[in-house]
Amino acid sequence: MALFKKKKETQPPEPQWFTSVTNLPTYNYKVYYMTKLEKILYFLLAFVIGAVVGYLFYGGLGRDEFGQRTTLSWILDISIPAIVGLVAGRIFVPTRTKQIRDKNARNLNSQFRDFLEAFNTSIGAGKNVVDSFHAVYDDMRIQYEEDAFIVKELEVILSGMANNFAVEDLMEDLGNRSGNDDIVSFANVFRISYRKGGNLKDTINTTHSILSDKMEIKEEIETMVSASKMEQTVMIFMPVGLIGIMKSMSPDFAANFATPAGIASTTIAIALFIVSYFVGRKILNIKL
Repeated sequence: MALFKKKKETQPPEPQWFTSVTNLPTYNYKVYYMTKLEKILYFLLAFVIGAVVGYLFYGGLGRDEFGQRTTLSWILDISIPAIVGLVAGRIFVPTRTKQIRDKNARNLNSQFRDFLEAFNTSIGAGKNVVDSFHAVYDDMRIQYEEDAFIVKELEVILSGMANNFAVEDLMEDLGNRSGNDDIVSFANVFRISYRKGGNLKDTINTTHSILSDKMEIKEEIETMVSASKMEQTVMIFMPVGLIGIMKSMSPDFAANFATPAGIASTTIAIALFIVSYFVGRKILNIKL
């Protein structure tokens, strides 16, 4: 029996940025790490909202038989909202991080679709691959801002081609960093058709049609479920607003929340709100 157990090796987290072959920074779309300022701001936002909700549901506990505040009620009115706010902050920060990462992935997917369309048009017009990439870069700069994902990626590709790096390797690198199956598929098809002497024009046109249809279906599904996501968010916060209205308009009714039955029902309700939110998001996250 070994006296010392071998420490479990842990994989280091993926970096947010890589360095390209031409020393240009390249973005890793598979992860997103908040800055310290972002973490603080999002945590404070969630903390404030959570503390307000905590006080709304649990405020007024520990009062005497005459409804007057006691030392215990002051302690509970401070500690419970603080605990709820801390829990809300701990939950919201990673949730918001995932939302930002998914938003970046959707933006890249949408921009890559426009890239495919422009690239297919250039190849169909008889331009070679190098000239097509330059033409697409000019089109994307007109269509998007300078800091758009696809513009930055095309700058990396053009810089790599100018330094005699294989364009198919640059496209493969983009696919690996994107974590997008459509971009990976295009990079693989492009490598085979470009280096194996296939009919590049027909191959790119067919690939563009298939991937464009797939991306269009994704966008249609996202548009269809966006309304349901908004309704879900409204349904989550509506009970909180109703409780606030009832407590402010009827102090006698609000006193019922300070009873053991009121505390139990309130706790169950909050748990159900949280669980239903994450379950609903999971159901509405349709992947194609």
